Amino acid sequence: MVELFHRDLGGAGQPPLVLLHGMLGSSRNWQTAGADLARRHHVLAPDLRNHGRSPHAAGMTYPEMMDDVLGWLDARALARVTLVGHSMGGKVAMLLACRHPERVERLVVVDIAPRNYFWPGHRASFAAMNELNLADLRSRGEAEMRFEARVPSLGTRKFLATNLERTEAGRWFWQINLPVLTAALPEIEGNPLRDDDRFAGPVRFLPGEKSNYIEPEDHAAIRRHFPRAEIRPIADAGHSPHMEARAVFVAAVLEPPAA
Repeated sequence: MVELFHRDLGGAGQPPLVLLHGMLGSSRNWQTAGADLARRHHVLAPDLRNHGRSPHAAGMTYPEMMDDVLGWLDARALARVTLVGHSMGGKVAMLLACRHPERVERLVVVDIAPRNYFWPGHRASFAAMNELNLADLRSRGEAEMRFEARVPSLGTRKFLATNLERTEAGRWFWQINLPVLTAALPEIEGNPLRDDDRFAGPVRFLPGEKSNYIEPEDHAAIRRHFPRAEIRPIADAGHSPHMEARAVFVAAVLEPPAA
């Protein structure tokens, strides 16, 4: 277990809400939506292991990530929370809710389903990051240009470059644990749930309407693991509704669950 870094996004004294980011993301991704959610919740966003400012570790399995989050909750005496997870963080959140339902008041899963994925785009992104020569890199903008041969999407190139940081001496380095994440990609794309995993509490799945991470054929598996699941597509959003349609996303998270 590693001790996770987190950001407090406001709302102290209100019911706790915990935000889990996706692969190659960090708590920074939640700052704007988190501030909006703080109108009704005390909003906390940890960096998962090997991401952001949390420690690096050799393992990158979903049970390990779940245990990190449980330890982080325990350290803050957070007995029961609203848990929101995006993509990889959504899988961590699903696993935690199923294995430790007493810790989850309600669950919100953002644009991910309980199934296996295989995305060639992930492999292209990791290839681009591993090929980047940091020794002669001058800026994040230059890194984005060097990614272009493998990663056609400007938005994705900018997202990858957010993981680059500089030492006081001006040398660039990857803040993420790139070797471990590269090796763990098949694990991260996999389904962490067993057939018998269930969470009987309130759950809301928020797919991006323009995303293909949750397809109609995934709905049966969602409802098998989460019998109270509501599936609410977010219009005009792709894989990151919390950034692409923030106001609609925040309203969907804050809306009370169906009776």
